[in-house]
Amino acid sequence: MTIAGSNASGGDGTHSMDLTDFDIIDAHMHQWDPHGTPREFSKLARLMRYLPLPVDIASKLAPRADREFVGDPTAYLHPYLPADYRADRGGSPVESVVHIEVQWAGWQPDETRWVASLPFGVDTPALACIVGSADPSAADFGAVLDAHQSASPLFHGVRSMVAHHPDRGVKSFAAHDGVLTSPAFLNGFGQLAQRGLSYDAWVYSGQLPEVTALAERFPEVPIVLDHLGTPAGIFGPVGKDTGHTARQREVLFHRWRDDLTDLAAQPNVVAKVSGLMMPVLGHPVPPRGMVTPVPELISRVGPLLAHALAVFGADRLIWGSNFPIDKPITSLGGAVEAVATGLSDAGADRDDLRKVFGGNAARVYRIDTAD
Repeated sequence: MTIAGSNASGGDGTHSMDLTDFDIIDAHMHQWDPHGTPREFSKLARLMRYLPLPVDIASKLAPRADREFVGDPTAYLHPYLPADYRADRGGSPVESVVHIEVQWAGWQPDETRWVASLPFGVDTPALACIVGSADPSAADFGAVLDAHQSASPLFHGVRSMVAHHPDRGVKSFAAHDGVLTSPAFLNGFGQLAQRGLSYDAWVYSGQLPEVTALAERFPEVPIVLDHLGTPAGIFGPVGKDTGHTARQREVLFHRWRDDLTDLAAQPNVVAKVSGLMMPVLGHPVPPRGMVTPVPELISRVGPLLAHALAVFGADRLIWGSNFPIDKPITSLGGAVEAVATGLSDAGADRDDLRKVFGGNAARVYRIDTAD
């Protein structure tokens, strides 16, 4: 596959990179079946099976914060399984994937067992690793970890839903902020170190100092910052009062930049250059079935990628598609192209890109690449 695009500064220069010989690990993707598995978002999907409605009409049944978060609900209303990912992958040289937990509403280790049973690795990319759901503040945290490990040997880490935004018009996944530094959470978190597991932290950008404090307290636990901290509204308006003016977006960017710099000082933290096309960042959502031109994406995400590369370095960045969450904004190939070109424009060389698009994920998630 040839990757080409305008540079991140918006100039006229172009260049191309041949990534066909890369063995890419997509370190952040999701699988679900809202009809057959217990998901938080399954209710509307199941309703539509019995009460068929046009997607745009059905989406109006959801709260505005949900609509802004998903951009286009189509992917949430239907199963997204290995064959669907294979189709989205297209010609991108993705050889294996890391599955990240996503709003399983039942006994959490059942999601790990379900994912491990999916038909990966035949005519689809291999399943390299599973990051399951577990809450360190829960009394049964240790038992949940044991059950995940029993469900699949590919279980190598956890994520808990802690993203909270102070703007009530932006969708939150936790009841309040401060979860990462609460006594109950900290009391349980050490069990990850005992089991050699990693922790994926998905937060909104205002919570980045919480991730820094957590990393300082547990330097022995590998912490993966998902989606560069998701600075909601950085590209356009979301919620009631987030990213609605150029000044708000400027302030948001500067605070994100400074807090990410502080976080990068913790050597046990790596950052995912993933989720940068999430609608909640304020991207305009193109008409269904269309995608944002890659040069436009690069002009938006380029400054974020440049700063992440500057403070984390190429050894501590990991790429993931965040599909199908990012699908309303871009194609999977477009996501690869935008990130690869943006990092290259910021000074990453070919060896750096090999690390970002595979080598670092293999190291951090302890993926066996011997085959």
